[in-house]
Amino acid sequence: MNPKYEFLKTVRPFDVLPDEVLHGVAELLQEVQHPKESILYLQDESKLRGVDLIVRGAYEVFFYDSEQNKRLVTNYTSGTCYGGASLLLNRRRSFRTVISRKGTVVYTLHRKEFLALCQAYEAFFHYFTAEYGRRMLDEEYAHFIRPSRIQPENNIAADQLYSRKLETIEPRTIVACPGSTSIAEAAQLMISQKVSCLFVQDEHSQIKGYVTDLTLRNNVVARQVPYTQPVQDIMDQPIISIGSQAYIYEAVLLMFQTRARYLLITDGAGYTGFISRNKLLSSLAQSPFMFIQSVKLARSVPELRQRWQKVPEQVYQLLNRGVKSEIVNQVITTVADTIAINVIEGVIEEMGPPPAKFVFMVLGSEGRKEQTLRTDQDNAIIYEDKANEQREMVREYFLAFATTVSERLDHIGFSFCEGGFMAKNSKWTHSLSHWKRNYSNWLQESDPEAVLKVATFFDCRFLYGEQSIMDDLKGFLHEELERPRYKFLHHMAQNALQYEPPLTFFNNIKTFSKGSQQVFNLKKTMTPIVDLVRAYALRNRIFLTNTGERLEALASVGIFTEKERQELLQAYYYLMGMRLKKQAIQIIDDRKEPDNLLDPRTLTKIEQVTLKEIFKVISDFQTKIRVGFMETLY
Repeated sequence: MNPKYEFLKTVRPFDVLPDEVLHGVAELLQEVQHPKESILYLQDESKLRGVDLIVRGAYEVFFYDSEQNKRLVTNYTSGTCYGGASLLLNRRRSFRTVISRKGTVVYTLHRKEFLALCQAYEAFFHYFTAEYGRRMLDEEYAHFIRPSRIQPENNIAADQLYSRKLETIEPRTIVACPGSTSIAEAAQLMISQKVSCLFVQDEHSQIKGYVTDLTLRNNVVARQVPYTQPVQDIMDQPIISIGSQAYIYEAVLLMFQTRARYLLITDGAGYTGFISRNKLLSSLAQSPFMFIQSVKLARSVPELRQRWQKVPEQVYQLLNRGVKSEIVNQVITTVADTIAINVIEGVIEEMGPPPAKFVFMVLGSEGRKEQTLRTDQDNAIIYEDKANEQREMVREYFLAFATTVSERLDHIGFSFCEGGFMAKNSKWTHSLSHWKRNYSNWLQESDPEAVLKVATFFDCRFLYGEQSIMDDLKGFLHEELERPRYKFLHHMAQNALQYEPPLTFFNNIKTFSKGSQQVFNLKKTMTPIVDLVRAYALRNRIFLTNTGERLEALASVGIFTEKERQELLQAYYYLMGMRLKKQAIQIIDDRKEPDNLLDPRTLTKIEQVTLKEIFKVISDFQTKIRVGFMETLY
């Protein structure tokens, strides 16, 4: 008896073929022995010669994700076959990666004979297509089979967005009236001049507000305000301006960050006109800022959650087109801010007006406008001081408010902070006077825990509420830092020295084991730059939060040379770009929670060399702190 024929009778779907055909197929089989742990096929790369029927041993079949982790591992043992669907449906390329196990022996049927059997015997053909269909019902399997990444964005819109300046867009002419003009006269002026936005001037002819059709509806008709009242009583604010040399993306981001609907354009000598948000967005219909607009218009928590899940695609598109990572950070931050503000306003609408003026502020990377795709909540609340009999009622409201906001943000995708730096934690929701005591105590205590708190809360940024409360707190902190704080600044500087750049004595990248990989932590590599710049900003009472903005301010007062500023800035945002792209790929391609770990072996030689140079830059600046910063603290 022919052993190949006997074996074929046990293998599906060959067992459906007529007996005489099986005899003929048996004569065509080629026996192949595979060494132990050999990679036989790579997913979507290796071309198959034919279908492999496993006689002894086993095939380990799986997908590699972007970090070379095995996903959906399946063992094909004796009596099974591999490759039919790949030959029929993937242009001969193996759908998955295949590794042979010890003692593996297979019979291979050449693809020409296999395809001839598929044409001649419908049941044989349908076995492979039906098997493929069943597998595609598995969402994870289908994800790895489908073409990865995302659809390319409109290149023309992208080029306009990042290369064009505001001066290339024709601004609208400013039509203005004195603040004493009656509401009726203002409306008539808008009709006669055919404008939808009328600016309002003070007694010195300075623009201080504006009126639109929406203003008249919301502030006049709905409130039944007499038309004889001066227009300054019902005008909208704020008035935000920007230079004509600014880029379009800067203008759009400024509008979303300030919630302004109109921007006045300046040329240094005065206003040359204005531009509306709608005009900007309509000229950039394919840009990421239309996405931000869709986030702004979302109302329900499920809608906001869907929008946030789209952010990795936006990030990947931007980075893939070479957009600077600091701009990508701004986009992420603007989306996150817009979502948080929507949530806050929704909770206030449900709970009723707050019993006191307050500020909802964001901290940490969000406060620095340096968010990545692995983000958690860092926030706090400051409310105005109230009389003793109102304190408990006010505190109860804000703690309940903070808890609801935090829970909704968590559902949307901003996970709870593991360190507990959230407004829902009673430690971080307090009156203004309590916050001042907090800062004063932390600066006096000067232990590592106090330094961590100041570092976190020095990165605080206004998000919602009464800006004047935040200004009051920063004014207080400015006064506190005018006093000698040698011990505290010593501990703050030590933070920037704790982490050594991952570079060995022999100039190799130092790694640690994570599963089968050797990796280093991108976030920890960036931390010394953040800590170093923060320490200098604190000592010089610079209250900007963004690392790049802090560097620029420090260079302007002579703390850093322009060369040093550029080196640190380029190092920081090169690492940020790597981090953002890796996280986007993990979410989009691998469907897993993003992390900050990177295997140097996945990088090109140029990227590895660049990383080593960056590590040297960080090490040099740590030396600068040891030599220049630390000696002034004693």
